[in-house]
Formats: sequence, C-alpha cells, structure tokens
Amino acid sequence: MTSTWTEPANTALSLLLLGRDTDPASERGVDCPGDLPAPSDPDLVARATAAKAALGDRVFVLGHHYQRDEVIQFADVTGDSFKLAREAAARPAAEFIVFCGVHFMAESADILTGPDQRVVLPDLAAGCSMADMAVLGQVETAWEQFTDLGIADDIVPVTYMNSSADIKGFVGRNGGTVCTSSNAERALTWAFESGSKVFFLPDQHLGRNTAVLEMGLTLDDCVLYDPHKPNGGLTAEQLRAAKMILWRGHCSVHGRFTLDSVREVRERVPGVNVLVHPECRHEVVRAADQVGSTEYIIKALDAAPAGSAWAVGTELNLVRRMALAHPDKQIMFLDRAVCYCSTMNRIDLPHLVWSLEELVAGRVPNQITVDPDTAHHARVALDQMLALP
Repeated sequence: MTSTWTEPANTALSLLLLGRDTDPASERGVDCPGDLPAPSDPDLVARATAAKAALGDRVFVLGHHYQRDEVIQFADVTGDSFKLAREAAARPAAEFIVFCGVHFMAESADILTGPDQRVVLPDLAAGCSMADMAVLGQVETAWEQFTDLGIADDIVPVTYMNSSADIKGFVGRNGGTVCTSSNAERALTWAFESGSKVFFLPDQHLGRNTAVLEMGLTLDDCVLYDPHKPNGGLTAEQLRAAKMILWRGHCSVHGRFTLDSVREVRERVPGVNVLVHPECRHEVVRAADQVGSTEYIIKALDAAPAGSAWAVGTELNLVRRMALAHPDKQIMFLDRAVCYCSTMNRIDLPHLVWSLEELVAGRVPNQITVDPDTAHHARVALDQMLALP
C-alpha cells in the first residue's frame, strides 16, 4: 500500500504553526509599527546616540545587567531589577523611562514612578519565563484551597521581585511583601514574625535556598505546590505541616546549572571558585563556594585577587562582561554549554533605536501601564519590602 503526502492548505493555523504568521491575540511585541532598523545597520550606534541626545533629560534609559553590551552602552544606570525601578522613581523629571530589561521590571517601574512619567519597553515580547509561571488565577485558586483548609490566616505570602504586577498585587492584598535575592532572608524573617507559614512564589529555588541555608529550616519543612496538579499535588496534612509552601517556578537560565556542572569545572580548573546565584538548584548552591545576588557576584569578582579562577553560575552576558573587565582573572561560565536569557536578549540595538526615534517623533511605543487597583496593592507590597528592618 502506498500513500501520498498532500501539502496542507495555507490556513491561519497552519501558517502560525509554521512560523509564517503571528497571532496578535496571544503574542506581544511581534510586530512594530514602522520599520525596525536592520541588525547589520552600521549607523545604529550613531542613530541611538543622536536620538538620545535629541531627547536630552526627557529620557532616562535603564539597563539590566543581563542586557547585551550593545544596549548597555546607552544605559544611564545599570543594575538589577529593583535597583533600576528605584532609580526610575528617583528621576521624576524624566518624561520617558526606557527600560532595557523584561516585562515585570517595566511594570515595577510604572508602579514606582509618577503619573506623568511613561515607561517604555523596547520589545514587548521581552518577558520572563519565571514570572510567567505564576498566573494570578492559579495563585488565587491555591489561596482558596488554603482558606478552605483553615490555614490561610497563618500564611504570609512573599513574592520575588521577578513576578508580574498581578502577583505583587495579590501579595499586597493579602498582607505580604516582595523580596529580592539580596534581602530574601530579611523578608522571610519578617514574614515568620507575622505568621507561622510562608507562601513563596514564583521561584522555588530562591525560597528553598533561603529557608534552609539561611533560616535554619529543613527540606522537610518545605513543600512544592504544583499548580498543574489537583490541590497542588499536596495533601491537607502536608500543607498543614509545612512552614514553606513553595510555588513550582524557576529561572530557565539558573535552573540549567547542575551538580555535574560544578564537578566538571572543579576537575577541569584546579582551585576554581564556584560562585552562583541563589536562583540555582539547591544541590548546586550547596556545592558552590559562594552564593549571592547579581550585585553580590559583581562585587565578589571585582574584589577577587589577580590570577584567581572563577566559574560563575548566572546569565552569560554578565559573565562575559565581567571576564572582559578583569583580564587578570580567569572568569568563566559555570556550564560548558553557554546560555543567554532568551527573553532578556530580545532587547537589542534595533529595538532600542526604534524606541528612541519614536519618542523623538512624538510617539510613545510599547508603553507599559499597570491598572490603578493592581498598582496600589503592588505598591503596598513593595513599600513593605522597603520598610524591612
């Protein structure tokens, strides 16, 4: 018996699956009104410089540490997500905040800046896989389960900065706080003074590493809530006994580092120092020599003695930048299979040039706005973090 292959008709669905079309209802920032400069345009640097100069003090450009060098060169301030949001809030005279980062970061900047300031994200498709793992409806369903079990009053929600405005708003409405990778221990200390349990989202690894390695809890004190399983995949007894209820989320970059990565680099580079971000897996963090936030990693490498060797478990753009800044030190990526943050890298020089030139032309592209109710409650949670002792 023989069969023949028939080419499917060019339906909207088939074109979408083949990558020949886009679905505007589900994809953000796929198309830009007007023409994006070509990536090979030799005039991009000059165009960005000219547009930024034309805008003057009206624009303030923020660059996250994980951004490409071609973008970072135009940032007025570089830093982690919360530092950048605070820097934006400290520039009330800037009419436009161009945030070279990802979507949740621009949301935080919109929440913290004034009503007359407008936040622009050069590519709306620059999201965060970790932030997207905690959807408001799923989180509210979990909270309803906690309420039905009679334990919600004992739980203080804590969300990592790397979460959507919706999740920050949920936390603010329910008496919780936001944390960063730098102040997670302080946030959890505050939370346990306010309740007997913590609901930590969206990054399970930061929550687990902080609770066990810095707070003295055990792995048995932690349970993992999976929103894709009935009742989170947990029994009522497990939830009642748990001190840390961790949301099943993770960073797609930091989650790739394994214990084998650590073992391999120690065998390959004698005397190497392993330095990782606390978003890495628990066993990786335990095997590392030092653990800390992005800012901690930068300071540790800056202070390291000449001739020392470092294997760094964080995003590759930052590792490369630090290696170039310190040629007297051996700084390498922890995993031999290099990995950029794919969504962070969507902010490239063509998108930045397009955004700046649109502002010069009097058009505001890709403005990020958070609705007033969500912004209010998210601000409550952020203010609680700022008030942490």
